[in-house]
Amino acid sequence: MASPNSYKLSCSIPGHEMDVRGLSAAFFPDGAFVSVSRDRTGRVWVPNASPDRGFTEMHCMTGHQNFVSCVCIIAPSDTYPRGLIATGGNDHNICVFTLDQPQPLFTLKGHKNTVCTLSSGKFGTLLSGSWDTTAKVWLNEKCMMTLQGHTAAVWAVVILPEQGLMLSGSADKTIKLWKAGRCEKTFTGHEDCVRGLAVVSDMEFFSCSNDTSIRRWLVTGECVQVYYSHTNYIYSLAVFPNGQDFVSTGEDRTLRIWKQGECQQTIRLPAQSVWCCCILPNGDIAVGASDGLIRVFTEVEDRMASPQDLQAFEDELSKTTIDPKTGDLGDIKMEDLPGRDHLDEPGNRDGQTRLIKEGQKVEAYQWSVADSRWMKIGDVVGGSNQQTSKKVNYEGKEYDFVFTIDINEGGPSMKLPYNVTDDPWLTAHNFLQKNELSPMFLDQVANFIIENTKGHTLGAAPPSAADPFTGKATGSTSAIGGGAYSSAASRQTSTNIYFPKTDGVTFEQANATQIMAKLRELNGGAPGEYRLSEEVLGSLEKLLVSVCDPCASEQPTTEQISLLWKTSHWPEDIVFPVLDILRLAVRHPQVNESLCGGDADDGVALCNHLLSLMKPQARPANQMLALRTLCNCFSGWRGRALLLAQREAVLSRAADLCSVCNKNIHIALATLVLNYAGSLHGQPDLEAKAQCLSVASAALESVQDKEAVFRLLVALGTTVASDQTAQDLAKSLGVTSQIAKYTSVTDPAKVGECCQLVLKELQ
Repeated sequence: MASPNSYKLSCSIPGHEMDVRGLSAAFFPDGAFVSVSRDRTGRVWVPNASPDRGFTEMHCMTGHQNFVSCVCIIAPSDTYPRGLIATGGNDHNICVFTLDQPQPLFTLKGHKNTVCTLSSGKFGTLLSGSWDTTAKVWLNEKCMMTLQGHTAAVWAVVILPEQGLMLSGSADKTIKLWKAGRCEKTFTGHEDCVRGLAVVSDMEFFSCSNDTSIRRWLVTGECVQVYYSHTNYIYSLAVFPNGQDFVSTGEDRTLRIWKQGECQQTIRLPAQSVWCCCILPNGDIAVGASDGLIRVFTEVEDRMASPQDLQAFEDELSKTTIDPKTGDLGDIKMEDLPGRDHLDEPGNRDGQTRLIKEGQKVEAYQWSVADSRWMKIGDVVGGSNQQTSKKVNYEGKEYDFVFTIDINEGGPSMKLPYNVTDDPWLTAHNFLQKNELSPMFLDQVANFIIENTKGHTLGAAPPSAADPFTGKATGSTSAIGGGAYSSAASRQTSTNIYFPKTDGVTFEQANATQIMAKLRELNGGAPGEYRLSEEVLGSLEKLLVSVCDPCASEQPTTEQISLLWKTSHWPEDIVFPVLDILRLAVRHPQVNESLCGGDADDGVALCNHLLSLMKPQARPANQMLALRTLCNCFSGWRGRALLLAQREAVLSRAADLCSVCNKNIHIALATLVLNYAGSLHGQPDLEAKAQCLSVASAALESVQDKEAVFRLLVALGTTVASDQTAQDLAKSLGVTSQIAKYTSVTDPAKVGECCQLVLKELQ
């Protein structure tokens, strides 16, 4: 009889015609799970009625144009009370299905290569990772943001349950922690591709890698434990509800069950690649493998397979062939191997392997603690006593095979190098891209590789190898800074006077006399080619007076505007008084129209010039004045249109200044985000709103000044007001927990009041 804590086969589920690449437990029906395969389908499996063991296919989903590589379940909502199923494929798409029809409810397009990992979060958020080196955040059929920073394929993603944190693992050997679209931390330690991630809690997670290790991390950056037992690539992880025990699968043909930090049980499968696993609601384990079968394992005796089926599984396992190059058998010298009597001695750990000589064959056995016996796991081929295949040199490198491929009849043939350590599908994809061939040939080329390398298995890569694809602003007189908000302490938070704020907030205060005095002082020491004549200085002074005095009789002239634009390109160490004039001038309708859009190229040139002054290494005074100028551009319809068109570049550059320790820069940055939020209020552009939320959230991590915090809170409130989708996205980014600390701020009272109102919107 099996020991009470050991897992045994419960059932084998046929149905897929090719590798099973992804598994996920479903919310509905009870006990169901979903699988996806290289056969281009996804399938929903429901448990048979007791006492029958096994599962029955309830639903088959089609829609991908090529193999399906990953799956996740989107939690039930009011709209979809049974949840949704998301699948990612080699066709670069994500298909989202209901349980009511075989075709997708909708398809998410945006990745430029295979979507190989998916994770769902609260409020319908979906996170995807791709061979195109990016991860993307999706909500309600739209891409909200793209996470860029990895230098190779993103093999694994997960959304942590709290704090709006997301993780991505990559073939570049790193794991990145993301918050509101920005990389907060990079975890290093793995020595090869990171292939899987699994959540332990809101503060901990597991990772697995081609380097044969599993690591446990704190989100603060520390690796707290490393687990070794696998002898080849590890592809997937799944954590039991207790948050401590877990299971893993990999290229060494095994499912391994880890309890109390140790590998307690090793289950070998008669398939080379055990691609995926998931924990079912009843605690059973489902695994998918390269032979197209799904196998379910249980530790509950009533759900274990019949003795006949258990024996059939063991017989199938004993008939497999094992190549020592898979890494766990070592170099074999038949003359040194013991005979069958070696199996009379018990093993000392579950999964221990012994080789014996049986006639002219080498057999491999594995110790089963559950059964207290040695189980045959296959016949060994390819030992050192057998002929070793010779390497083939191609383009200066050695390969196990170099195939000649003829795609087009009569056309030139092409060479396809291949090592047994490579994934045939990735190799095929790389070959097609290199030779600019249609992806429609992927299956044909991959199957050709598989057929012509039978008997050769994927071995542990040398240490240097990798997968083929691893390859308050001072002086502001805006109403938001004072006036109506100055006596906020006496009001009740039930009256929202703060947001949505849709009119632009500008930086108005100026002392024209001081500005011109500074300009003349710096002009006196300017390099000869930049020195201004008294006539030019006089023109700039007239322009400054005309834009600062609303009662001025003279209007800015075309010549004055042209001089201002030219002078704004002074050397960076002396240009700031000119930027102050520019900041004030763009509020004037005539200047706003001329510089921001009289000619489309003029507007882009202004924007690019200001962005160049905002580089992180630029002078703080220039950074601040460039930000203020952008804020003031919102005072005219031309400027507003320009900045909405250039939104992605402007907010991205502004976000780079979050970490600058400068109060005035932070206030200007917060004001810019607020002006964007106001311009987007009531608009359907969710991607733009997502960027506003992302930058505001990132800024709140660094900003200390209460005026800047207040403006960011107003920006958040304006973005989410009366917009359920934006509210859901803000909650998924962790904004609620991020701003909660401001609810008790009473100096100034407007910060605490506004924060409470934002949180009320996000309830």
